[in-house]
Amino acid sequence: MDWLWPGFLLLLLLVPALIGVYIIILRRRRPVAARYSSLALVRAAAPRPRWWRRHLPFALFLTGLASLVIAMGRPVTVVSVPAGKTTIILAIDVSRSMCATDIAPNRLEAAKAAALSFIRQQDQNTQISIVAFAGFAEIVQTATSDQDLLAAAVKSLTTARRTAIGQAILKSIDAIAEIDTSVARSIPLFSSQEPPIPVAAGAYAPAIIVVLTDGVNNAGMEPLEAAQQAADRGLRVYTIGYGTDAGSDPDPECNRVGGANDPFGGGGGFFGGGGGFGGGFNRGIDQATLTTVAEMTGGEYYAASSADELNTVFEQLPTYLITKHETTEVSVAFTAVGALLAGLAVLLALYWNPLP
Repeated sequence: MDWLWPGFLLLLLLVPALIGVYIIILRRRRPVAARYSSLALVRAAAPRPRWWRRHLPFALFLTGLASLVIAMGRPVTVVSVPAGKTTIILAIDVSRSMCATDIAPNRLEAAKAAALSFIRQQDQNTQISIVAFAGFAEIVQTATSDQDLLAAAVKSLTTARRTAIGQAILKSIDAIAEIDTSVARSIPLFSSQEPPIPVAAGAYAPAIIVVLTDGVNNAGMEPLEAAQQAADRGLRVYTIGYGTDAGSDPDPECNRVGGANDPFGGGGGFFGGGGGFGGGFNRGIDQATLTTVAEMTGGEYYAASSADELNTVFEQLPTYLITKHETTEVSVAFTAVGALLAGLAVLLALYWNPLP
């Protein structure tokens, strides 16, 4: 349960304060004295004490008051409902290190094959968008269920310099915002734009972001800052650390094939960010950051060091569990309970202790 106006919960301090005042009043009451000729007569005439009748109205009143205060805090709960359509953003790293041959024929081609297999397994109610990122990120294919368009976008990917994981997350947020008006667009690096109000804890949009990378962020916004933007919008990010720890030489054919949808224009050459001829690719995967990104957003981190493992990871993605999480305010229920208990306390007090 979350709260829209949590500051009002400080009024709950009135409850122990009223209990203290109640105890003080009881202790200061002076019993009325009267003379009787026989103590046995007094015992026979006095009714049996019923202490619970004396204190129950006050207890009910305090409980009702607490319930009303909780209602003032505007409690909300998150309810999962089936989503009519789901959206998956595949953000694929196309930095130069994806030309490494430790995964045959190279990392990029193996990633393309796994992505194509994943796309073919989805039904018509699933929309997929392709985001490619190197030194910057671009939406290669907007969200669609047309598998032919998606396949063409994946096949057209070629490599470029550097790795901007944070920018990939931001661009993925924008890809979702294009088709879901309830999701605010991302806030660029160094922007003074006010962030949107974060969704309630546990509330998620009917969309997930899958980030596949083989390296470390070295351009653009830091991944954790971008992940916070995704978390504030209820977007889960699933991260995949791809590749082996061993260094390998690049595939010279890796970067020579481009396509009309290629946002990086084929790049050309193996110089800068990601390695070069002769030295091989042995840059490690920032597993700690990728794990934290997933944890911050409610996603999960996967490691894949072979083509088979990558296919298994794609099969494990919880696409069948994607639901729409709606935030429902339940303050009306607390208000009703509070009013009922307070009214019952007054009625019982008047019934058991009628006014003269």
